Amino acid sequence: MENETLKQLESSVKEAILATASLDELSVVYNKYLAKKGIVSGLGSKMKDLAPSEKASYGKALNELRASVFETYENQLKLLHEQALNARLEKEKIDLTLPEVNYLSGGRNPFYLIKDEIEDIFIALGYTVEEGPEVEEEHYNFELLNIPKGHPARDMQDSFYIDDKTLLRTHTSPVQARVMAAAHGQPVKIICPGKVYRRDDDDMTHSHQFAQVEGLLIDKDINLGHLQATLDLFVKAMFGQKREIRLRSSYFPFTEPSIEVDVSCFECNGTGCSVCKHTGWIEILGGGMVHPDVLKMNGYDPEVYSGFAFGIGIERVAMLRYGIDDIRRIYTNDIRFLAQFRKQA
Repeated sequence: MENETLKQLESSVKEAILATASLDELSVVYNKYLAKKGIVSGLGSKMKDLAPSEKASYGKALNELRASVFETYENQLKLLHEQALNARLEKEKIDLTLPEVNYLSGGRNPFYLIKDEIEDIFIALGYTVEEGPEVEEEHYNFELLNIPKGHPARDMQDSFYIDDKTLLRTHTSPVQARVMAAAHGQPVKIICPGKVYRRDDDDMTHSHQFAQVEGLLIDKDINLGHLQATLDLFVKAMFGQKREIRLRSSYFPFTEPSIEVDVSCFECNGTGCSVCKHTGWIEILGGGMVHPDVLKMNGYDPEVYSGFAFGIGIERVAMLRYGIDDIRRIYTNDIRFLAQFRKQA
């Protein structure tokens, strides 16, 4: 008799489970029948009132009931979870092409602000913008720039080589060599902006990848005074009319003579402070007159033509212009950092 009662109860519990249409309804059925104090769980207490000969049969039937109704419960729970998820997804369907509700705008990266401004300054002076490959041949990256094999600048520790004759360019000067070759001995007036790569440890002021804008002017009767005047105009346009420049003798294999260019400190106006290390000057770029051998190798007669070249680090100018203390800030695209440049974009 007890076993028949269990069968009827099993049927009733399953019907109640399968009749549920939501997780809340299923929870009510679970609490009534399957919870610790539910009807099914309470059936075990009847074992003590049965005769010893009936206990084995009753216990087996009770275990089968529990297994059967719990299987039905788990299946219904999975089904209702899937239905609830599908309903929520249908209700919360969004257009991923729309802007996010709480969209926060940053600002244009100072790298591009400076790059565009440098280009605008030199375009106004009649320069054209030229670009070239970042994966470059040794011939253009070194040899046509008077950096022969065995020169320290070609050391494997300084360059990222792809194979014996190909590397990631270490400066944008190869663009100058390519343009000179294509010019067939005619005057050239260009700037070459772009990324360059060198083996270096990344820190607050150095990066293995950075960018330069290099300039080149070749024509008849060009001298160092033309370079000085050009750079003075650039510095005043970039940093203000009060800024002065200072030329110091230096060495680069592709220029002769070579110079380093300092600008009077923006913080102290040349009187000396911690920014300029109490010298009143900040180093900003390098340049010089194009080496006669470079002219020859690239199709120019140094007896007829002369020229000057210079190189400006874009990140270097950005750090000086905006008081950025760590070059890595320029690359991280932190919206909190970029927000301060919103009005300048």
